Formats: sequence, C-alpha cells, structure tokens
Amino acid sequence: MLEDLPRPLIERLLAVALERGGEHAELFHEQRLTHALRLQEGRIHEAGVNVTRGVGIRVRVGDQQGYGYSDDLSEASLERAARVAGKIARSGSGVRAVSVNERPVASVYVNGAWGDTVAMARRVELLTRADAAARRADPRIRAVNGSLVDEVQNVLIATSDGLLVRDRRPLVSLTVQVVTERNGERTHGYYGDGGRRGFEFYDRVTPESIASEAARIALVNLEAVEAPAGEMPVVVGPGGGGVLLHEAVGHGLEADFNRQGVSLYSGRVGERVASDLVTIYDDGNLTGERGSIAMDDEGTPGQHKVLVERGILRGYMQDALNAELMHTHSTGSGRRQSFRHLPQPRMTNTYMPAGELQPDEVIRGVQRGFYAKSFSGGQVEISKGDFVFMVGEGYLIEDGRLTAPVKGATLIGNGPQIMTRVRAVGSDLKLASGSYTCGKGGQLVPVGVGLPTLLIASMTVGGSRVR
Repeated sequence: MLEDLPRPLIERLLAVALERGGEHAELFHEQRLTHALRLQEGRIHEAGVNVTRGVGIRVRVGDQQGYGYSDDLSEASLERAARVAGKIARSGSGVRAVSVNERPVASVYVNGAWGDTVAMARRVELLTRADAAARRADPRIRAVNGSLVDEVQNVLIATSDGLLVRDRRPLVSLTVQVVTERNGERTHGYYGDGGRRGFEFYDRVTPESIASEAARIALVNLEAVEAPAGEMPVVVGPGGGGVLLHEAVGHGLEADFNRQGVSLYSGRVGERVASDLVTIYDDGNLTGERGSIAMDDEGTPGQHKVLVERGILRGYMQDALNAELMHTHSTGSGRRQSFRHLPQPRMTNTYMPAGELQPDEVIRGVQRGFYAKSFSGGQVEISKGDFVFMVGEGYLIEDGRLTAPVKGATLIGNGPQIMTRVRAVGSDLKLASGSYTCGKGGQLVPVGVGLPTLLIASMTVGGSRVR
C-alpha cells in the first residue's frame, strides 16, 4: 500500500506551491512496484523488480504550468519541489490555507492475486508453460521469447480545490514471440494478453493459448506470398485492428492538439467527419481492460466518452488544463507516465461499437481486396492524419473469401479520409487490451483498442506485387 503523506503535510505543500499567487495546485504521490521477466532459449534470461516512488507538484497559471518533483519524501525536499513548481507565478500573495477532504473512488479493476502478492515461482511457471506449448506446435519453430510484466501502482492525488483521492491500479501482461524457419527463411508471430486484473486471468486465458496463437501467426506467415500493391478495398479485422483507429483517428481527437489548432479535427465539433456508420468511443470505465482507470492522474473519474457519433464529431478527450482553456470539463483523460511527468490528454480504451453485419457478410461483399487481421507497428502524422501501418497478419480476398496469406504488406492512408470510406461494420466487436502501450510527448501509458470487422471502400496497400 501507499506510504501515506500526513494530511497536514499535503495541505502545507499545496499552500507553499501557491505562495507566489498561482491559480491551482495539485500533488501527485505515486508508489509503483513492477516485476519484469523475460524468457529466452528455454530459460529465464532476465528478471527484475523496480520500485518507483515519489511526488510531483504542479501549479497552473493560465495556460502555463510549473512543475517540481522529488523521489526524496523528506519534508524539506518536498517543500523545495513545491516552491519550484510555484515559480511559474509572478505576483506573490503569501501562503494561504488549503484544506483537503478524501472522496471515494469506484474501482474498475478485477480483484484477485495482484502482482505484489504473487510468488516469483508463479511467474516463472507461466512463462515456462508458454515456452513448452509454443515449441510443441511445430518442428519448424526455432525460437520462443516470452515476457511477463506486472505492476501495482498506488497513487494519491490532492488539489488546492480540496480534493483528495486514492487509487490502487493493477496491470499484467504476458506476451510470446515465436520464430519459425524453413529453407533459410524466418518469420515471426507475436501475441499477448492481460489487463487490469489478477493472475487468475491466466487460469482462463492460459499461457498455452497465448503461445499457440503466437505460433499460429508465425506459421501462417511462413506460408505467405508477396503482398499486393495498389488501391483496393480493405477489410480490417476485429480486436487488434483497433490500433488503426487509435493511431489514425484517436490522437487527432486529444484536446491539446485541437486547442493548438494542429489537428485536422480542430474546431469541427458538430460537423460530419466520417461515414454515418462510424461511432467512436473512448472509455476508461471498462472493467479489467488495460486502458481502464478508476480516476485519471488529475483525480477526475474515468469516463465513457462519445467522440464521434454516426459520423458527427461530438467532442475531444480533455485533461483539466485544456478543458479550462477550452471552457469545458475534463473527461477524465489526464494521464501521465509517472510522478516525474506532467499529465496530458490521452486515450484509455478506444474502440468502435459493433454493427449489424456478420463478419463473413462483410468479407463476402468484397470481390478482390485485402484483409488486415492484425498490425505489427506503424506511425501517424497528427497534423495531417497521414499514417503507415505494417500488417502483422494479412490475407488476399478473392471472390468474397479469404485465400492466401501475404507478407510484407503495409497500409497507407489518411485517418479522416478513410473514416469517410467505411462501408460496412461487423457485429463482432472485440477489445484487444493485452499489451498495447501508447507513446506521446516522451511518455508511455497503457491503453486498450477495439474494433469490429470493418470494410473500407478504398485504401492503399503497399507491397511488392502489383495486382
């Protein structure tokens, strides 16, 4: 559990932070215990335990922020951090009294054996089971790499408005990478799963099932043909296909980019930005999902946000600073990597709800095209919405059915543009929250993504074979 700062000390630190006349002060106290194990060549190759512990103090003045932090929790060090943060203000008014009162927070996590209560032998067992299962899958498997990372993060947030809240957040992820080889050619398969849960999750989603899926992807890619190239209809698969939505659209709906006018969605609330088949949610309240948060890192409860509704832009993901400057309310989207970082507006679990068509109906509607089942990486330019994604597992669509697997494919396009080209949405929404981590402004936070099967009328597929 979090080692408490005494309430009188919290109140004094907030008052000290405001002694030069700041408008708002916030204290973020964090203690995080992380275990990380990596399996390679049939044995545990690395094992580590990390403790993150410290306090960050922020002062806001208009659109400016002052920030100080310390991993030394002595009163003198914390007061220095508070004064550093307060230097953003210029007109001192002296220390004023601050009083905080604790408020309850509703949990969105799955209770059980969280990482700070689990023996190391349990972690080793899960990885060795995954390794054995992957190696049994096929004699062409040459290597298996496994990773198990779990943490418990305890936070306390207090503000000069009188708020005091606490949250205790679990997180676990088991991932497996499989390498296959045939005639000197090597392919890879990668799969993981987890969330804000206890280790009981792996009694249901077993390490054997995770390893088998990684092996299946690697073996499929071993049989793959060269990817086609050119403009064609593209069907994006459920679950992990949501990465496309996250990167190509989600970042453009974060408030800071829109307040600064650098997003293509800036100033367009109430306008049509996508096909009327497109609805996009960001939801911090989904129980057990990787991106879920009972409260954000400013103390605002996690929320269900309607970003796009039937093609109409309804709003942005807001943290406290941008919400104030845009004359609206925080949506519980203020997130930070640790006490050393300022919060930013970030996604939690971003997804598109299910449609009405069966997945095979969506595919049958395509005479010749491409099916992107999952992605293995990519990049997007926020100001333009342009993206490039590497396909981890893909197939040709011929005469309305999936045929040959392909390798070396990329999807190239513009996020806002492809959202206007959505022609069919499947009924098979799946959240794929197992191991996704989002980077922004030098900070990493866990997120979830989700998508039903989705037909995009036309998209550029990059490959080495012209169809």
